[in-house]
Amino acid sequence: MNDFADLDGLASFVHKYYIDPIIYDTGYNPVDTITWAIILGLAILGLIKLLRRWDVLMDERLQLSTLPYILAGSSLRVIEDADLVAAPWRYFLITPLIFFLVFLITAVCLIITRKIWGEKFHARYAAIGFLWTFFNLAVLSTLGFKNIWVIVAVFLLGSALTGGILLCRRRLSALKFLDDRFNQMIIYAHMLDASSTYFGVDWFHYYEKHVVPTFLINLTGSAAIMFPLKLAILLPVLSMIDKSLQDPSLRNLTKLTLITLGLAPAIRNTLRLALGI
Repeated sequence: MNDFADLDGLASFVHKYYIDPIIYDTGYNPVDTITWAIILGLAILGLIKLLRRWDVLMDERLQLSTLPYILAGSSLRVIEDADLVAAPWRYFLITPLIFFLVFLITAVCLIITRKIWGEKFHARYAAIGFLWTFFNLAVLSTLGFKNIWVIVAVFLLGSALTGGILLCRRRLSALKFLDDRFNQMIIYAHMLDASSTYFGVDWFHYYEKHVVPTFLINLTGSAAIMFPLKLAILLPVLSMIDKSLQDPSLRNLTKLTLITLGLAPAIRNTLRLALGI
């Protein structure tokens, strides 16, 4: 009897903290947040080994060529937000399952283009990602954009804040690591994410789904807290990455992951607001 009780308790725990948040799209909780963070770290290490096995170098060119897949994944997430996909398939388009789906598709495209075009695969690999993005946007455009101004507003606010931060780096030697192009891209991606969250929560009364931001937004009464929160985390992390990660592939993949964590929600949030869904 105790064994059955233990199994029931485990099943209840898994449903409460892992399955229900996906089925009902209720956002994150402390348990699944820690779990997905651990899985993300292990996935980065595993991907490094896979890239070496496939004889693919994680350099700046591959980083840039992968960016279209971030756009594709974000716009695919909005297709689910718009209820254009029915259950149970829609569950694969909800975080975190969508990360695994997009990763699988990206990996397949990478392997195929690498095998067909060899060292010159980057342009074709990126082109597939762009075509996927354009297809998703074409599907979403059938819904009609209701707040197109939001796209401009998020872009302008995120760009202005990033520009201000990059100006500060000229006067502060401690920010010298921001001379790196991809560090700049990471800051920009997360300022766009913070901007989209600010407009969504403060202007359109959406709600944040992540644990720590939700707590701070409720504490301060405004999603503007996202701007200093992002910088308080990113600046020391980027400095540590440049100082500590000596393996170029691991360093580049870690930075690509950070770009994804900022750009993906920024695109999703902005598209949702613009579409009014």
